[in-house]
Amino acid sequence: MNFKFRKIATTLPLLAMACLSACVVGPKYHKPAVDAPPSYKEATPSAQSAQPAPGAPAPTWQPASPNDAMLKGKWWEIYNDADLNKLEEEVNVSNQSVKAAEASFLGARALVKQARAAYFPTIGVSPSITATRQLSVDSNGKVTGGTGTDFDFPANAAWVPDIWGKVRNQVRAQASAAQMSAADLENIRLSLQVEVANNYFQLRSQDALKDLLDATVKAYQESVDLTQALYETGIDSQESVLQAETQLATAQAQDTNVGILRAQYEHAIAMLIGKPASQFSLAHLPLSSEPPSIPIGVPSNLLERRPDIASAERSMEQSNALIGVAVAAYYPNVTLSGTFGFRNTSIADWFTWPSHYWSVGPQLAQTIFEGGLRKATVVQAQAQYDQSVANYRQTVLTAFQQVEDNLAALRILSQEVQQQAAAVDFAQKNLNLAIDRYKLGIDPYLNVLTAQTTLFSNQQGLVQLKLQQMNASAQLIEALGGGWDTSLLPSKKDVQSLGPVQTNPAPPSQSGQNQTPPTR
Repeated sequence: MNFKFRKIATTLPLLAMACLSACVVGPKYHKPAVDAPPSYKEATPSAQSAQPAPGAPAPTWQPASPNDAMLKGKWWEIYNDADLNKLEEEVNVSNQSVKAAEASFLGARALVKQARAAYFPTIGVSPSITATRQLSVDSNGKVTGGTGTDFDFPANAAWVPDIWGKVRNQVRAQASAAQMSAADLENIRLSLQVEVANNYFQLRSQDALKDLLDATVKAYQESVDLTQALYETGIDSQESVLQAETQLATAQAQDTNVGILRAQYEHAIAMLIGKPASQFSLAHLPLSSEPPSIPIGVPSNLLERRPDIASAERSMEQSNALIGVAVAAYYPNVTLSGTFGFRNTSIADWFTWPSHYWSVGPQLAQTIFEGGLRKATVVQAQAQYDQSVANYRQTVLTAFQQVEDNLAALRILSQEVQQQAAAVDFAQKNLNLAIDRYKLGIDPYLNVLTAQTTLFSNQQGLVQLKLQQMNASAQLIEALGGGWDTSLLPSKKDVQSLGPVQTNPAPPSQSGQNQTPPTR
């Protein structure tokens, strides 16, 4: 008996050492290379000095310097708007889409723990007490019976050593999936923050349009009074009065209509910050901000700054690990199992040493034929990896495109705003001249009507262009990844623990954006 125990005690450590030094089948993961341009085309001096048409002004918007600077943390503070700052802080606290994404990340992290459980043996007990009555027949054919009770307390243990790395690849796949979920969470958070900013700028633009229409209605009312006075003195006709009144009524209707979009943007902001629309309001304040100079960095930095790129990269490692899981099916599974327990017919002697029993031994299982199932599974896993690589590279290309698009938009819009402002000035001068000539009886009121319409159209266009500038600046920040970078992504060690993980580390304000970010 002692010899058997010594033999088992010697064999088990040797098996454990063999498992620890076992190979991991499947390909090793290497992050695919991506060609990143040295600089953004639309941010180069040649692009900034390009003229869309003869006589166009030089662009007034420029990226922030130095070129390798990056936004950090609370990117919205770059707008210096206290109301916007407050709204953005509410997104992290109360937005339900962020809450759902956080729950998804916690679920993905739990799957890592589930995969890690396969590293360890399973141990269980199944005690039982069984009473039986047995019959017997003696030589005379007489049937006799007796009752007895069987007391049994077995303990079972089983362990499947990870010889071929299947469990390690499963853990690596789930850890990568959890990191991908964390990156998706940050991507959702960034998208919602930018959506709040865009809706906020839209609302403030409606306030600016409201002020414009209020001033326009007042000016048109003065025109009605003027035509009415000239009509009563016999200088002008009733036709001019009706034209002025029609124009006034149209402007009043437009002025009233502004309230619809403003209310909708206000309600949308309330939803995004997790509040009922009936309990949220923003005071009237016209849009007056200019798009800030935004640090854009260099294109190679974009690979570390956008959460959607980080998510796509983690998806590649997950797919790579799943190839190893599929390849491990070609190799045999070894199971080490054992049983130890106590059994007796007397409860008093149940747990005495003579009542013990045990068994231990390995089991080998190998699939001989499965009709090509394993090969097809490996091919599928490899195809999924190739798909994830293509998706990653496409995500990177899309990111470069979005940055270039918004850089071009900001540059060109800054020129267009200057041109539109000049058009407003010319239209105002033309209106002043038309009114003077009308008062002198030189020109009909139709000239004034046309000049007023032209001025309002140009003023309205200027309001819209300034809104486009602000929205383009927010979209550029989103394209650059906001204030996020991969150093904020939970490490594999973090996602393998069920302890608390801070999914949204307190970001620094823009005043401290040159500080070195934490490292993983």
